[in-house]
Amino acid sequence: MLARVSTPHVSIAVAEFAWLAALPIAGALFRTDLNSVERVAANDKFEHLALGFGRSSGLDMASIADRILAMARDKRDTLVECWRSDDMINPRELEISIARFGITGDMFLLSMFDRTAEAVNRASLRREMLSDSLTGFCNRTGFEEQVEDAVGKMLVSGGSAAYAIILVDLARFSRVNESVGAVAGDELIITVARRLNARIRSNEILGRLGSNEFALFVQLDNDTADIAKIAQRLGDAFVEPCKLSNLEIQVECALAGALGIISQDEPTDTLRHAQIALKQAKSSKSFKLYAAGSVDMERRRFSLETDLRRALQRGELKLHYQPLVDLDSGSLSGFEALARWDHPDHGPISPVDFIPVAEESGLIVPLGRWALEEAARTISKWDARLNRQQDFRISVNMSAVQMQRDDVVEAVSQALDGERVAGNRMTIELTESAFINDPVRAKKLLDALKCLDTDVAMDDFGTGYSNLAFLQQLPIDVLKIDRSFVTEMTVNKDKRAIVRTVLSLARALGMKTTAEGIECEETSLILRRLGCSDGQGYYYARPLCEDDAYAFLMADKAVLTA
Repeated sequence: MLARVSTPHVSIAVAEFAWLAALPIAGALFRTDLNSVERVAANDKFEHLALGFGRSSGLDMASIADRILAMARDKRDTLVECWRSDDMINPRELEISIARFGITGDMFLLSMFDRTAEAVNRASLRREMLSDSLTGFCNRTGFEEQVEDAVGKMLVSGGSAAYAIILVDLARFSRVNESVGAVAGDELIITVARRLNARIRSNEILGRLGSNEFALFVQLDNDTADIAKIAQRLGDAFVEPCKLSNLEIQVECALAGALGIISQDEPTDTLRHAQIALKQAKSSKSFKLYAAGSVDMERRRFSLETDLRRALQRGELKLHYQPLVDLDSGSLSGFEALARWDHPDHGPISPVDFIPVAEESGLIVPLGRWALEEAARTISKWDARLNRQQDFRISVNMSAVQMQRDDVVEAVSQALDGERVAGNRMTIELTESAFINDPVRAKKLLDALKCLDTDVAMDDFGTGYSNLAFLQQLPIDVLKIDRSFVTEMTVNKDKRAIVRTVLSLARALGMKTTAEGIECEETSLILRRLGCSDGQGYYYARPLCEDDAYAFLMADKAVLTA
């Protein structure tokens, strides 16, 4: 049924447009003479939506007339718009479509679709997408959006020119999940979230970026001076242990931050800078503020990773061999194999630079296997040149990371079998950290290596925190005394006392010893008097390329046979 429609322009009811009543959507017809607009007819659905939507949203006849006049003058055929109400409690959303109607060219059909339910669903879905369901905080995407909005408002207001993003990373969270269960892990996150939330201010934004990582956005008044204090405020949330059921867990965290200047820095870059600093904070166990140049350093590391991967594929790496000398006889007892990389563009790259990159990227596994195979090949090659099996050993370093990621026993076995080399010709050197992290697993691994008849050496002994009670249970053949003690033992009585203690410990446990970093005759003589088995260092020889190392071996044999 058609209703009489009133507009500011004209009021009529037209029976010839009765078909409008049968439309399943809200619809109305308008006519224009390019100067004014009159509503010709409308159905009940249109009246209901138009009145229900209200003038506050801008949906009124005057605004509709303006759009129709603009379409007529611009000779446009269609117009589609989305209109939203200003009601924050009960928001409404309509899709408005206006199209030319009929052959006269002066008629326009306006139809309206109520999209409120869809809009509510979209808003709900977006809210879920931007929120962390466990804590109610914004997630990474939501945090980035809110920070973008906050920085935009700061720029417009002309207030504070600086802001900071501070990250909180919970340590041992994965161990809580593994040992107590995921439910307890969720309970811990909720407890931490409540504590952090109690320590933030009204204009700060707190988000959960990952399973155990939180982020705080703050506006600064005094640039970097305030960041450490704010980080401490967050760190204070972990002073008291967290109670989980009948357990009390002391939560430790890494804290890091980055400073952003609203006219210079993108918030996403500031967040990335904070994450770079967080990586450093995890290692140093202290708060770290991002320092300029760290991004360039990270980029260089990624570039180095790419080059290292290609170097392994192209065979650019070589092993050099540093002689190990028997301190009693002065004769050669073996070599330590050391990886060397001569980059085709950048020249020699130190292992201090590329080994950490290999460990972080996982390239340490192919690098470690290559070193084992290359050392075994060298033993086989030198034996063949001398027409019989020799008695020297080659020591190969193995990273703690490779121990975790690779089947080390299988790798050593393959290297030995591939060149038909006996296990007693190779020594596997492991750093002290490899034993500290998981001593039970380390013992099983060492037992398996001993079954291959290889010797096992603990490298850099004294620089870590080995449990001496557990040390006696490990099948270790050699303790290598770190160069930091050896090089200064002639002038530092404390260092000499440490070396003497390590040598006494090794004798008590039935282990041989090798002193690293011998650079003068005096040090060599002292170590010999103290009972050290072997020595290595620049006093005897620098790391040598394969041909020079073989020449050193031949010279030693010539002396013995003379």
